[in-house]
Amino acid sequence: MTATQDAVAAAERCTPEYRRNPHPVYAQLRESAPVCPMRPPHGNETYLITRYEDARNALSDPRLSKDMYGAMDAYRRIFGDSSVALDDNMLNSDAPKHTRLRKLVNTAFTPRRVEALRPRIQEIVETLLDDCPTREPLDLLPAFAFPVPIAVICELLGVPPQERSKMQQLSTTVAQTGFSAESKRAQQKAEEDLHAYFTELIARKRREPADDMLSALTAVRDTDGGLSENELVSTAFLLMFAGHKTTAYLIGNAVYHFLARPAQLRAVQENPELIGPAVEELVRYEGSVESATFRYATEDVEYSGTRIPKGALVQIALTSANRDPEKFERPDDFDVRRPGNTQNAHLGFGHGSHYCLGAPLARLETQLALSTLFGRFPRLTLADPASGPQWMAVPFPAFRGLAELPVVLDPAG
Repeated sequence: MTATQDAVAAAERCTPEYRRNPHPVYAQLRESAPVCPMRPPHGNETYLITRYEDARNALSDPRLSKDMYGAMDAYRRIFGDSSVALDDNMLNSDAPKHTRLRKLVNTAFTPRRVEALRPRIQEIVETLLDDCPTREPLDLLPAFAFPVPIAVICELLGVPPQERSKMQQLSTTVAQTGFSAESKRAQQKAEEDLHAYFTELIARKRREPADDMLSALTAVRDTDGGLSENELVSTAFLLMFAGHKTTAYLIGNAVYHFLARPAQLRAVQENPELIGPAVEELVRYEGSVESATFRYATEDVEYSGTRIPKGALVQIALTSANRDPEKFERPDDFDVRRPGNTQNAHLGFGHGSHYCLGAPLARLETQLALSTLFGRFPRLTLADPASGPQWMAVPFPAFRGLAELPVVLDPAG
């Protein structure tokens, strides 16, 4: 087989090697098969887009629909029946439905509203670090990276503290599903449990409304019919799921790459104003969302000389686009001083009308988590540097994150 055929086969089958390190595969595809036809395990004809300009254009191309209910047969083969009820939200819709649903929650995520959360996020970060052992190894993902965004989004939604670990467990099952029968059964059970949980929580908010987003959305639903009951449940799930998974993996990726590159960490410690650009560079270099959610072609479209036929699914590799040498100089270098005009051009938060609603919140959470963590524990180190990173090898390129992150916060001198 040729190098290109090997790369196509790896991406098509989602081999463990590709999942641990997709960058060489993407580099080969960008060069020789930038719009790559594939037949993945779910059996749907799929085209993988890997170049930056193609990816940016595809993210805002109205001919590539996000309304997966319009491709229901393909949708069911990938996600199964249990996902249908949970996916009736803005992420899986086109205008005007997308516009209507996004408008209902948009005001909670404006930069001004998010900035007002800074003191509370800082308090959450400090409290979690207070509870961490400092001289012995700990896995930073469950101890810190995940609890920070979980606490923030659950407080915004109004999920009681004692119920948040359940959200984490169920959403982890959904995120790490493969294509085996066993995995699909686990996913279906978790999705059914999440739907039942949010249905019941919304009923509680109706009886006893509070000062939280879910109470406000419930009131909108009940007073002016701004969204259906299923849209309400699905929106609650989306905000919870997307509101913590992506940020948690980003924090983990960031900590690892800083510890693996001490010069970059020193640059930020010596100049705290670099933390904002550093987070943007981290999103570009090793963002937590590897591929955008599926689109499907509502008509024949062409990218880089390849025709994508009507009805085919389109997968946009954000991780690949963000390392395209045609867009970024030295794309495989992690550089917190990268010029802002190229650094901020990354597609890690998407592009167009579906640009990540929670991007301002994700930025702030990551900045505060990193600056506080490294500020309090300047000697923080990987527990076993020689072992290398343990990347998730889930058989689908949705998230890019670590399976574990063993560190020692303050090793004895």
